[in-house]
Amino acid sequence: MMDAMMLLAMAPPAAEGGGQGSMLQALMPMMIIGAIFYFMLLRPQQRKEKERKLLITNIKSGERILFAGGLLGTVTNVKDQTFVVKIAENVKIEIARGAVSRVIDKDEKIGDETPV
Repeated sequence: MMDAMMLLAMAPPAAEGGGQGSMLQALMPMMIIGAIFYFMLLRPQQRKEKERKLLITNIKSGERILFAGGLLGTVTNVKDQTFVVKIAENVKIEIARGAVSRVIDKDEKIGDETPV
């Protein structure tokens, strides 16, 4: 941001009466690039994160989940900040809600492919 200000300060003075228009013309491409950046990158990422948080808040006991580390398990208990998950017979672990990657449907097969 400081570099842009220094460049503007070093620019030669504009002709009388046209100073405001030339500065607006100089900043317009940067504003357009900023808007494109927001709508192409930031906004879709925010939407995905919002959907993921909604998915995590709607998890109930008995649902199969996939952890971020690749483990599969069945939720046995839902707590405020964590889930108690059964990953094998007589093996239960407690995981943070943020570790959930997605919820697995009952008829869905888990393979090397990942959904988009």
